[in-house]
Amino acid sequence: MSHFLDRLSHFSLPRENFSGNHGQTTGEDRTWEDAYRNRWAHDKIVRSTHGVNCTGSCSWKIYVKGGIVTWETQQTDYPRTRWDMPNHEPRGCARGASYSWYLYSANRVKYPMVRGRLLERWRAALNVAKSPVDAWASIVENPEARRDYQQVRGMGGFVRSSWDEVNQLIAAANVYTIKQHGPDRIIGFSPIPAMSMVSYAAGSRYLSLIGGVCMSFYDWYCDLPPASPQVWGEQTDVPESADWYNSSFIIAWGSNVPQTRTPDAHFFTEVRYKGAKTVAVTPDYSEVAKLSDLWLHPKQGTDAALAMAMGHVVLKNFYFPDGGKPRSSYFDDYARRYTDLPLLVMLKEHVLADGSKTLVPDRYLRASDFNGQLGQKNNPEWKTVAFDTGGKAVLPNGSIGFRWGEAGRADEGKWNLEAREARSDTEVKLKLSVIEDGEQDTQVVDVAFPYFGGNAAPHFTANEQNGAINHARVPAVRLRLGKAGDERHALVATVFDLQVAQYGIDRGLGSGAKDFDDNAAYTPAWQESITGVPRDQVITVAQQFADNADKTHGKSMVIIGAAMNHWYHADMNYRGVINLLMMCGCIGQSGGGWAHY
Repeated sequence: MSHFLDRLSHFSLPRENFSGNHGQTTGEDRTWEDAYRNRWAHDKIVRSTHGVNCTGSCSWKIYVKGGIVTWETQQTDYPRTRWDMPNHEPRGCARGASYSWYLYSANRVKYPMVRGRLLERWRAALNVAKSPVDAWASIVENPEARRDYQQVRGMGGFVRSSWDEVNQLIAAANVYTIKQHGPDRIIGFSPIPAMSMVSYAAGSRYLSLIGGVCMSFYDWYCDLPPASPQVWGEQTDVPESADWYNSSFIIAWGSNVPQTRTPDAHFFTEVRYKGAKTVAVTPDYSEVAKLSDLWLHPKQGTDAALAMAMGHVVLKNFYFPDGGKPRSSYFDDYARRYTDLPLLVMLKEHVLADGSKTLVPDRYLRASDFNGQLGQKNNPEWKTVAFDTGGKAVLPNGSIGFRWGEAGRADEGKWNLEAREARSDTEVKLKLSVIEDGEQDTQVVDVAFPYFGGNAAPHFTANEQNGAINHARVPAVRLRLGKAGDERHALVATVFDLQVAQYGIDRGLGSGAKDFDDNAAYTPAWQESITGVPRDQVITVAQQFADNADKTHGKSMVIIGAAMNHWYHADMNYRGVINLLMMCGCIGQSGGGWAHY
């Protein structure tokens, strides 16, 4: 038997031990490993990013062999940030690291595909028509032919075509449409510019050259928050993600940061090591919820009610605190200088559905409403008015009427950051409320506000018919307006007085909620039945958010996202948050304000 084993060992590969028998070398053939080595070999490395719908624009090292992407890794040469902040890199995510799999996926559409029934009719029509345009006309002008391919939409049935064929088909369809209906009936969506300016410019230029309509990519997937241009006249002017690290209280509201802002998410997680508190507001227990200290989960689409209730808490506790406590001095100064809260709004009479009359907010009071236009010859109808603390009507710099000088002059514009009055060019302190110390004779009037919290249709007339109107007591001043011989009287109130009344704050004027447990509109108790969020959590978050903003001068931030935007009433969702941030003096402050997406 031993002789037999010796013979078998004669054919075994030689082995040699080393390192005290801890290792062993053999003579095995290892050429099979070359396939693995070749898989990770490359000819060159190029810098690139990924042309997907992601605004991260992360820089990647792309390893290429024989013109084929073999794999990719993150670039690590981003410039450093300042000494007290984390660096931006490494930027990238698992989706980017596996992008080459998508690039060469068998599921990727690599050729033009056309619905089979349409392509069959197109080819047949080309054989008999005088031109491609006539061929397309023979299809779309034939009800049976149109119905044949349109009724199977959504059912697949695509077949492979060629670029020449589909280009001819599309061009013929465009020419036909222009001849029949005009070029503005051709509407195109070009890719998001963050993907590639080359592809974006190519599509936009084609539509422009033929007279078509270039729709915004925001129109494509409802990504532009309408409240931003409605309130500020601009499109999501927000800080970069590194500014999250400058905040000390962050609410991630409808933005699932780790998933949708993956390369930036580390700023959100790292700022917690500085002591920042983080709150997630999402209906589902998402990735961002597990990173936060507190998770509020309102019912889908009820974010506006939650934000209004938070604003109610802030107004009550920081603008009208109990026990004779002083108002937040920071909030007070910010509201007077940087917001429209001191500006005067005209009140007009309105007849309700039951025939009764009430007052409703109308429009801003303007310099053009006064006799002599307050001395303004240049754009008086675009200059808004406020009262100073002495009760005098003044023109604070900053309204749109001050952007341009008089005709023939090159005025640089006068802005509001220094709280100066236009006519005297001196520093001025504006009244937030008409019942502050001053000379005006004030009166308290009943004002009606539309209420959108019930089942009524979301417009004023329908709300009247359903009784969905909030009535509140508002302090107002009666002014004499108009030119001599054509004078009239008008009641005016500040935006602040109207906003406080609409939020349901009890100022001792005969309206408003008794306390936070009152089920009146916009209280924490009111929102609880709508959102499902316990009122105590709302009070806690609003109080801490505002208290942090007061102590840090605005370093409270809301990272807000598309989950808030994809609703019919998206502007109401956003405006509730915007109001909260402006009350707390956060907009325009590093580490504060809203960071969209």
